[in-house]
Amino acid sequence: MKIRIKGNSLRYRLTKSDIAQLGNDGFLEDRTEFTGKTLNYAIMITDDDNLTSDFTGDKIRLNLPRKMIEELINTEKVGFMDQTGPVSLLVEKDFTCLDNTEEDQGDNFPNPLLTC
Repeated sequence: MKIRIKGNSLRYRLTKSDIAQLGNDGFLEDRTEFTGKTLNYAIMITDDDNLTSDFTGDKIRLNLPRKMIEELINTEKVGFMDQTGPVSLLVEKDFTCLDNTEEDQGDNFPNPLLTC
């Protein structure tokens, strides 16, 4: 799971195993360790209808409706957008990059812009 924060937008990118774990466990969490402080970020499956988020203590949590994770698992749907107050939210499948990168992309989804 990757997060990208830019201004008032929050974007979660999920690999194949991230989506599988969310489908099975209903929860996914990771963290970034800073000197003396940790930023936690998570996704929790909810029975709500809308994508929402909250920031409490040192944790950013995205609340993902069950119907959305089921679509990510069972269809070609790429992602979902919504807004919580001033924060724009996006959760999407993580595709392989089109350019050369050192990052391990073995668990990413095939990029639909690549032709074989």
